[in-house]
Amino acid sequence: QFVESGGGLVRSGDSLTLSCRASGFILESYAVAWFHQTPGKERKQVSCITSNGTTEYVESVKGRLTIDRDNAKETAYLRIHSLRPEDAGFYYCAAGAYGGTCAQMRLGMEWWGQGTQVTVSS
Repeated sequence: QFVESGGGLVRSGDSLTLSCRASGFILESYAVAWFHQTPGKERKQVSCITSNGTTEYVESVKGRLTIDRDNAKETAYLRIHSLRPEDAGFYYCAAGAYGGTCAQMRLGMEWWGQGTQVTVSS
């Protein structure tokens, strides 16, 4: 599983860093993805980082999100810049056991974080 932290109440335009620490498995071999979910809507992947550090972002967040990882700390990060009201919601990290690429990860997520809530005030 992952243990997430870093959510909270932030102002529109601010930046925020979410953290996701692996527990019970070794992170370095696996890709990690971050998902965003708002009430009543399905969880959507916004970013992914492979085991060797290659990153992916959905088009709508390119330029405002930065995904990173520190394998020595068993932790992945998602930094959100220039927060907007639509960034509010729950963020979840996840990894799959099939391998280190994002495509392999999408075959099936094995480990999930508990979610961390981001609230954006205008």
